[in-house]
Amino acid sequence: MLLAFDVVEAAVAEHDRWHTEEHLPERLALPGFLRGTRWVAASGGPRYFVMYEVAEVATLESEPYRDRLDNPSAWTSRMMPHYRGMTRGLCRVAASAGAGLGHAAMIVRFTPRAGSENALRAWLADELPRLSSRAGFGSAHAFESATSPRMTAEQRIRGADAGMDHALLVTGYDANAVEALARAGDVVEALTSRHAIDASFATYRLHYTLTDRELHK
Repeated sequence: MLLAFDVVEAAVAEHDRWHTEEHLPERLALPGFLRGTRWVAASGGPRYFVMYEVAEVATLESEPYRDRLDNPSAWTSRMMPHYRGMTRGLCRVAASAGAGLGHAAMIVRFTPRAGSENALRAWLADELPRLSSRAGFGSAHAFESATSPRMTAEQRIRGADAGMDHALLVTGYDANAVEALARAGDVVEALTSRHAIDASFATYRLHYTLTDRELHK
């Protein structure tokens, strides 16, 4: 699950504490949730990018997860109105290369033009190993929307979420190398030339991460 959003500036400090102390542990306690990672924008936006890794897409439609979304805690209910521009995608991993998770990341969001999906998917499968093997990088992943999120009580408080169609996430250990790749514009240009539309990018730094094993140790 990929999420991108802003938070009202006056609520940022409380948001980060709530997200760290309650929200991530609450999510990682659910069956099938493996790791949650929060990133903060280094360039571009929105301010936050959050990724939840789950055992299977069905986890994101499970009864325990739906029950949690429809019964938010008092602290969650207090934080939701401070969210702005939430984009939320329930995705499958279309391709991956490399290993690990660097502290610096570039995320490119895009939508394939109708009929170009297979060609883009094939190009990304070839391109990810080249991206992940560059000096300063470690891993690269392509995501595709797998199912449409349903309305929940949390959404009703903060406002309906927009969807996230396709995304490319590249992470590395050298923030300067990641920024240089983003500024060069090569990836966005290559996607656009292969009929991706509305391609946009931002770079992020790792802010906090939690795994189910850490929670249950």
